[in-house]
Amino acid sequence: MSEAAKEEKEADHHPYFRPKDAATLILVDRAAATPKVLVGKRHDKVVFMPGKFVFPGGRVDKSDNRVPVAAPITKALETNLLKGSPKITPSRAKSLAVAAIREACEETGLCLGRKTDGKTPALEGAWKPFTEAGLLPDPSGLFLIARAITPPGRVRRFDTRFFTADASAIAHRVEGVVHAEAELVELVWVDLGSKHLADAHPMTRNVLNELEKRLATGPLSHDAPVPFFHFYGGKMQKDVLGEA
Repeated sequence: MSEAAKEEKEADHHPYFRPKDAATLILVDRAAATPKVLVGKRHDKVVFMPGKFVFPGGRVDKSDNRVPVAAPITKALETNLLKGSPKITPSRAKSLAVAAIREACEETGLCLGRKTDGKTPALEGAWKPFTEAGLLPDPSGLFLIARAITPPGRVRRFDTRFFTADASAIAHRVEGVVHAEAELVELVWVDLGSKHLADAHPMTRNVLNELEKRLATGPLSHDAPVPFFHFYGGKMQKDVLGEA
C-alpha cells in the first residue's frame, strides 16, 4: 500500500479522531472577466495529496490568537464563524482567520497585511516577514466561503474553514518560498474551471463551485449562505451554517 493510501486509510483501532481546527485561504484575482484563483502544486513526495493542486492552509496554532493584527475581523465574519457546531469562541474565530493568513505566507510567500500608525511590534517565527516589511497581518478583508469536516475514521481529521480574499490584499512577497524541494513546488493563477483544477481533491472542487457561484452574483458579501460539508451515515451532507 502506498504512503498516500495509508494516509487516507480508515483507522482500524481508533475509529474516532476529533477533528483539528484548520484554515485555508483562496486568493482571487478579479482583474479579468473570468476570476482567477491561486493554487499551489504539492511535492510528489509528500504523504498527503502528492502532486495535487491545493490552496494554502493548515492547522490553527495556539499562538494565532495572540498575534497583533492591523485590523480585527469584521463582526459579520465573526458571526459566520460562530455558527454551527461544535461552538467556538470569538477568540477562536480570530485564530482561524489569522491562521489562514499565516499558512498562506508560510507556503506561498504571499503575505496579507497592512502598515499601521506607530511602531510595529516585532514578530518572530512565521510572522517575521511581516515585521521585516513593516506590516501587521490584516484579516479584515477575509470572507468565509465554506466549512468542511473530514469523514470519521480517517487518521487525520480537520474541521476546515475556507476563506477567500482579493489578490489586492497581498502586501508583501517573500522570495524563495516555493521551489523544487518545498511543500509547494509551483504556484499558478488559474481561471475558475481550469483543467489545473480538474484533478483537485473532491472537497476542493466543492468549495470552488461555491466560490464560483458567489462570485457570479457580484461583490462578495458576508450575508450569503455558507455551506457546511460533513459526513453522516457514511455519506456527505451539505447543510447551511446556522440552519437547523
